[in-house]
Amino acid sequence: MNTNTSPLTQKLSAFVALAEAELAVLEQLHQRRRTFEAGRDLVHQGQSEQAAYILAAGWVVSYKLQPDGSRQIVDFQIPGDFLGLRSVLLHTSDHGIEPIVDIEAAEVLVSDLLQAFAETPRLATAILWAVSRDEAMVVEHLVGLGRRDADARMAHFLLELGVRLSLVGMGSKKGYACPLTQYHLADALGLSAIHVNRVLRKLREDELVTFRDGFVTFNNYEGLVKLADFDPAYLDQKRPILA
Repeated sequence: MNTNTSPLTQKLSAFVALAEAELAVLEQLHQRRRTFEAGRDLVHQGQSEQAAYILAAGWVVSYKLQPDGSRQIVDFQIPGDFLGLRSVLLHTSDHGIEPIVDIEAAEVLVSDLLQAFAETPRLATAILWAVSRDEAMVVEHLVGLGRRDADARMAHFLLELGVRLSLVGMGSKKGYACPLTQYHLADALGLSAIHVNRVLRKLREDELVTFRDGFVTFNNYEGLVKLADFDPAYLDQKRPILA
């Protein structure tokens, strides 16, 4: 993989124009690349002394296990996202991480991160921006669960994924490839799988969006934005804010 065009580089470039020294450090962070199979946890909830990862290809789900054995999906990670970064800094993982499809990820030790932050403060600032952006998405998801009806919740979620994917060259206002199942959507949005099916059918019949055969197609992007009252400002990716 050419790190100059890696998903993480594309993502961080929305915040800061990366210099050669910073690109070289990113190259070092990508050195320990590994592949992981779908369905086998990359990180277990409660695990300690694990590495963080940079997701290079594929999709991942982060989830919390409940006392009754059920799980609540916290978020989905796409190429360019860090996996387990908070847990590394806190020493113990407070959630599980499972590949949805076979993935490629670069293993990053906490010592690697500390050295990178010391050598390139601007890169450290860009990574802090990425982490803060992830936190803003979690807050937005909580608002969705508490305040949006099922149709608006689904619309907002699909639009957010599209904006996130566009940042790494994998999505547009026309749509994007998406490996998520209706069960994934149900767990993430606090709905039953049957309700998810109904909502997707209604959005399709209203000619707003179609999710079929692993692809999300925006039939009426602006109409979907209006339904969801979607304001992407919390994703903070309109333009670079550091020279």
